[in-house]
Amino acid sequence: MSKKGWGIYAHVPYCVKKCAYCDFVSSAVGMSASVEMEDYAAALRAEILREAPPLRARWGDVTTVYLGGGTPTALPAALLTQILDTVYEAAGEPLECTVEVNPGTVDEEYLAQLRVAGANRLSLGVQSFDDRLLCAIGRIHTAEEARAAFRAARAAGFDNISLDLMYALPTQTLADLRQSVNEALALAPEHISVYGLIVEEGTPFATAEAAGRLALPDEDAAEEMYDYLMAELSAHGYRRYEISNFARAGYESRHNLGYWQNVPYLGVGAAAHGYIDGVRWGNEMNTRRYIRAIRAGENVRSAEDEERTATNAMEEYAFLALRTAEGIDEADFQRTFGCAIDDIYSAVIAHYIECNLLCRAQGHIALTAAGMKLGNEVFAAFLQEK
Repeated sequence: MSKKGWGIYAHVPYCVKKCAYCDFVSSAVGMSASVEMEDYAAALRAEILREAPPLRARWGDVTTVYLGGGTPTALPAALLTQILDTVYEAAGEPLECTVEVNPGTVDEEYLAQLRVAGANRLSLGVQSFDDRLLCAIGRIHTAEEARAAFRAARAAGFDNISLDLMYALPTQTLADLRQSVNEALALAPEHISVYGLIVEEGTPFATAEAAGRLALPDEDAAEEMYDYLMAELSAHGYRRYEISNFARAGYESRHNLGYWQNVPYLGVGAAAHGYIDGVRWGNEMNTRRYIRAIRAGENVRSAEDEERTATNAMEEYAFLALRTAEGIDEADFQRTFGCAIDDIYSAVIAHYIECNLLCRAQGHIALTAAGMKLGNEVFAAFLQEK
């Protein structure tokens, strides 16, 4: 058994409509591309059946499963439940099985089918409870549809639900954000993720920004929104356990924690990424080529770090662990790399403790509240080859 267990990430590259800020590998297909969806689901299931059993033989039943996208619920319920059935057949019963859900694509019957098929956690992509902002960022749902999806999830038997919210959206004010946060808190989800808008290259928002047509909040306004979120969520019993994630006690995302704690995971599906035995890879990104390759029994993986060194591994370990409130476990670092963290990073650690961006206690080195805000600066300091 892997000391920390293992996970599966399955990618579903379909959306009803591509959002204006999104640079994930997905395609807007509406609800009509049934033949390709069926072919894709069959290929995904075949990859799971091919790749998961050897890992189960090594490490036991899979610990966590995450179906993401895209929008997994753009698939008909029958296809998505078949994928879940295949996961259980090939990898065993996970402790946590999350499905990403977008309001406007599900109802209680659909969600009940997911629950019966073994999903026990939902990640609901709300982003905002402001219809004007939802329209501006290209979401297909309304605030009422978001509330209805949450109520349907509860009625379907889900007692572990995460809501995604975004801030620093075009024309968004602090008052707008307060309204959305209040609505989210009124629903009482177990988990809330918050993300500041990043304008990614190649997106409609990037085009609009280049043309001077994207009215983003300035840095001071965005920082005010950030500070509000940190205080408000904490005041309502949500503990910040990672830079962007807050949960009630016991409801932290096991799967996402696995990413930050270097837990091995199998990535399946077009454009999925995986990490096994210290090697990271990405799958074929083109959906049709992925389907053809799986049908032919061919390899769909490409190594992401063929020249990976011990130094690279240490850097990655450090900045992934520092994303979490727990931070770097000094004993685990020594077990993993055969040396004390101070042998490599003593000057960096001392400097950022003095700057009040890092703290050290009980065998862990973690970001302070100020450090969480300036995380990228601290992460960069842990790169040894600059």
